[in-house]
Parts: sequence; C-alpha cells; structure tokens
Amino acid sequence: MATVNLGSIKFKWKGTYSGATAYTIDDVVEYNGSSYICISNSTGNLPTNATYFEQMSAKGTDGTNGTNGTDLTTTLTTQGDLVYRDGSGLQRLGAGTAGQVLQTGGAGANPSWTNVSSDFVKLYEGSSLSANTITVDGYFSSTYEKYIVEVYGFNGAGSSTGTRLSARLLQSGSQITSNYYYTADYHSRNSSGGTSTTTAWQSSYNDVTWIDTGYFNDTSGTNLKGDLTFTIFRPQTTDSQGYVFDSQFWDGVNTVGWVHGGGHASTGNPLSGIAFSIYAFGSGTLEIDKIKLYGVK
Repeated sequence: MATVNLGSIKFKWKGTYSGATAYTIDDVVEYNGSSYICISNSTGNLPTNATYFEQMSAKGTDGTNGTNGTDLTTTLTTQGDLVYRDGSGLQRLGAGTAGQVLQTGGAGANPSWTNVSSDFVKLYEGSSLSANTITVDGYFSSTYEKYIVEVYGFNGAGSSTGTRLSARLLQSGSQITSNYYYTADYHSRNSSGGTSTTTAWQSSYNDVTWIDTGYFNDTSGTNLKGDLTFTIFRPQTTDSQGYVFDSQFWDGVNTVGWVHGGGHASTGNPLSGIAFSIYAFGSGTLEIDKIKLYGVK
C-alpha cells in the first residue's frame, strides 16, 4: 500500500527567502518579487537554483514613476499638489496662487491654474467703518472701463441738520480739492414722516470741491441712514472722467429723501480712488455699514 505524507499535500508559505532557513519540498518563498516552490530539501541555495526550486510566478516590469508607475508619494511632493496624466504618464501640478482656479485645456492638453477673468469683478469690500473720511484707493487701472462703488448704511453720527454725504476723487491717494468738479443733481428731502418736502435741481459749474451725494439729516433734524451707488467712468484716462450717483435715505421707518446726479472731473490726470466724508452744516463721524468696489470691463 502506498504511503501518503499528509504534511505535504498543500503548499506551505514561508515568506521572504532566507539563506539560513531549511526548506523542504512544497515550501513556497518570495525572492526579488517572484515566488518559488521548493522541489528538494535545501538550505542556503538561492531560489533561482533550479535543482532545489521551481519558479511559480514572475515579478512584473518595474514601473517608472510619472510614466507608468503609481508611486504618488514621489510624484506629489508638496501640500496642494495635484496629479494628472499627460501624453506619457503621471505628472505633478503644483499648487497655484491664491484665488486661481483649475482650467482644462480640453482633450489632448494639460490642465493649468489660471486667474479668474470676468467682466464684473469685486475688487474690495469693507464693513463697519467709522472715520471722518473713508477712502477706497489704489484699485483703479486700465483693466476696467468703469468702477461701481456701493455704500450701504451710511450715517453721520453727531452731524447737524442738513449735513451732507460728500465725495472727492483721488489722484495718487490725495483728494482733489481744486475746482475741477462739474456736477448737476436733483434731490428731494422730506421731514421725518413725509412732510415738509424740499425738492430742488442744482447745477454747479467749476466752483465745487465736493460732490454732494446724500444727506444725513432731514429738515426736522432727525438722523438718517442711507445707501449710495457711485459709478466712475474710465478713471485712468487723462481726459474728463465722468460719474453718476444715486442715493436714498430713511429715518428707520420712512424713506425721506433721495439724490440723483452726475457730472465729470476735468483734472487732466488719472484717478486712483474715491473718498467719502461729512461736509457742510456741521461736524460728525462718518459711519458706513459696508462698502464695495466693483470693476466692469
């Protein structure tokens, strides 16, 4: 009768080959990425020795990182890196600069970081501002044809009856105080509750150093809050720079006034920004809940 060795009817995995280990028939080892089965008892004989081992599986071809490999820890080296495939293999795309977006070049092209381009872009926003004069400066360039300044919740704390919200344009950060403003506006002011209406058209020619854009107080002396939109056209030209503005103000319950107007400044030099301040019948502190600047191509 035949004798069956029950201990040798299945493979025995022995892990990575070691020259100090005694291997017996059907032991399986790993060596240089391939696997081998022992066919004759062996100690110290490499698995590549066909007298003692037979190869069970062969190691595949090593991939080259960035071409056909997947060693992403080598490809990606810095926080913010992305991996993509170009025409030959995996490549690293380093992080772009703040505010950039990822842009595809379409089929057959690599992705890239790019700056946001739009015909209408917010360039500045400030909130809870309080000062005698509040400026938005240094954002004008030839990139945009016009700029829109939005002022929300302007208020003249401590100002007197009839005190106005006024604007001045800036050149190289300095207010233009010469008689370069040519402005016309139509305004309506009521006392609180909608009585005692004062409506007027006014036009000033070559003698105004402020642009009056709104009021802090009605005719009864009630302190007001208002909103304003101020648009400046082509501020970087050396020709006359045009502007229009539109404001409305209220006493917490009623809309008690508005101002619509426009004009141009003949300075002969590019503008850099705009300043808002309290002007006319008394002092006080200009307070603004929020102010935004947009560029429009």
